[in-house]
Amino acid sequence: MLPSNLGSQSTAGVSEVAIPFALCHSLLGVSPGDDEENFTGLKFTWLKARFEHLSANASEVELIWGSAVLAMLYCELCQTTKPATVDIGGCLTLLQSWALYRMPFLASVSHQPYVYPLVNRWSIYPGIGRSYTVSIYRLMIEQHAGEGFTWMPYRRPEIVAIIPSSAYIHSYMWCTNAPIINFNVVEWYHEDRVLRQFGCIQHIPDPPCNMGEVHGMNRRGKLGLHWGVKHRRFVAVWNDRMARIPRMDITSDLQPLLQYVQWYSSMGKPYILGGQSTVVPPHMQRDGAYEAAANPDPE
Repeated sequence: MLPSNLGSQSTAGVSEVAIPFALCHSLLGVSPGDDEENFTGLKFTWLKARFEHLSANASEVELIWGSAVLAMLYCELCQTTKPATVDIGGCLTLLQSWALYRMPFLASVSHQPYVYPLVNRWSIYPGIGRSYTVSIYRLMIEQHAGEGFTWMPYRRPEIVAIIPSSAYIHSYMWCTNAPIINFNVVEWYHEDRVLRQFGCIQHIPDPPCNMGEVHGMNRRGKLGLHWGVKHRRFVAVWNDRMARIPRMDITSDLQPLLQYVQWYSSMGKPYILGGQSTVVPPHMQRDGAYEAAANPDPE
């Protein structure tokens, strides 16, 4: 996933989902007016009106939600793998931006300017271009995601020029291997599996962590439960995240090692479509297109 501001404290506390108005005030310091009190979600227009311009004394601790946002997105992606699932939540703009910066052949982007935040590149029409069916997207990824995958899109000079220095404050944690928490949600942040995003050799990673009973846990029937206590083992690992940086060997050649390719071929899914010989019709091509789990050790 995108390098993000992982923050200094895990997002875990007492569940008050039965009182969304109070929860909103607790987390954001303000709640919608009386006309919006009976809500189950917040409108983006309301958030933008109140938080587009932050106060001069806004503190880092109050505003860091990067790890919590990623935890929810990872959880939603996991739930969406179930065949009966018909929708998905989470910060999908972040997911879309991650994909389009690294797989530009999926979108017509040659005319779109770079702006900050970088996700805003896709918020103005036209940007993504015409939508196709899932099967066509799979074909395009199958054909172009090898040589056409951009591991480090944010190193382009025109992008570096617009990213403020404040975005790099927590860059030393981007490659940690630790749990990320958002109240009931606990997901594992496996950045050791995408080291080429950081200009490093991708070695064969450790087995993924088995989250056990906490994976998929919801808040139903748990009003008043202190999630920081419930997930204290994982909070302890998060607090030790600086000691969980994987081996990082800088390289100028981002081609995968032979050992890694062999491992991935035996453990992963090299082909989305099973290695079928398929061709994306010319009129549907974009412009410019060219294992066993391990238990976490929080003790």
